[in-house]
Amino acid sequence: MVSRRREVSHASARSLLMTVLGEFVLPRSQPVWTATLVEALAMFDIEEKSARQALSRTAAEGWLESQRHGRRVRWSLTPQGRGLLTEGAERIYGFGRDERDWDGNWVVLLVSVPESKRDLRHRLRTRLTWAGFGSPTPGVWVSPDPRREAEAKQIVAELVPESAAMSFIAGYGQIGDEAELVARSWDLSEVERRYAEFIDEFTGLNPGRDVLHAQIRLVHEWRRFPFLDPRLPLRLLPPNWNGIKAAQLFHDEHDAWWPASQQHWDELLAKEQ
Repeated sequence: MVSRRREVSHASARSLLMTVLGEFVLPRSQPVWTATLVEALAMFDIEEKSARQALSRTAAEGWLESQRHGRRVRWSLTPQGRGLLTEGAERIYGFGRDERDWDGNWVVLLVSVPESKRDLRHRLRTRLTWAGFGSPTPGVWVSPDPRREAEAKQIVAELVPESAAMSFIAGYGQIGDEAELVARSWDLSEVERRYAEFIDEFTGLNPGRDVLHAQIRLVHEWRRFPFLDPRLPLRLLPPNWNGIKAAQLFHDEHDAWWPASQQHWDELLAKEQ
């Protein structure tokens, strides 16, 4: 059996559903019966009622649409849902593969949101963090990848008036310490701890007939890291950064388990035809 030292079942049904949709439904252009998705989530101790609620909520957000056939229902990704999952897949499956030289330049974003607009501040923080930015001090966001300025511009355009923000690209100056900037912007010790747990969980794992469960679990755990890890240049990272080992482990296992997990998913689909 697959090790369950860290249970995935504590995760929300909807979060696991999104993992399943991205890994198995997105690559196929065919609808999926409710029973298939319920059975997949049941592997993680998600009860049928919770699974059905997750489907309804995902549909209510415009990412799934249903088709009724008698008493049965099957689900398809909407264009919006397909776009969302495609963007997520590119980020998740590409994460950890691209190493690049760094020219020392930072993109710095200054954005002002009143303290009274807490919901807006939270959404802005979530979006910028997902884009790899860190905040060394309130109202200031930084990234050592100037290419991310375009994504920051889109986020700002969607959430705040353009007059409330400004950006520039520059190298670090002669005042202060660049390492301190990194330490104040990102909690890398927490990221390292999470990587260590991931490595411990999946190193040497041979799932056998539980390969479908293992693949969902692997992707579900890995999909958190693009949000947690800002992918800093090597020279800004602590020595012996374990994110490199974790990324190699993920891609090796994902590629190795892919054929068998897809076959097992097809077997689940066939049961409901």
